[in-house]
Amino acid sequence: MPITVDIDVMLAKRKMSVGDLADRVGITPANLAVLKNGRAKAVRFATLAALCEALECQPGDLLRWEAEDAANGAGQPSATADGADASQVPVFTDPDRPMRDIAP
Repeated sequence: MPITVDIDVMLAKRKMSVGDLADRVGITPANLAVLKNGRAKAVRFATLAALCEALECQPGDLLRWEAEDAANGAGQPSATADGADASQVPVFTDPDRPMRDIAP
């Protein structure tokens, strides 16, 4: 995935444990671990804001984009874990509006 999560870097800089951050943000340590290890498919802006507040940082300190390798099919359409074309997967959601596909 081209988005890399650097929560572990900020945790080390702030000398904070995963459990302490999870308590401050209001999510379970297991869900924080999923996000921290790059296995999350999405993150709510409210959660990202809470992480930034607890870690006293900016979203760019926690998330960064990396180009995919040519070996990983750079230039090829991405696919989701279930094999669907990633261009047809909803990009983001607003809890007050229904999900919709966003064309590239």
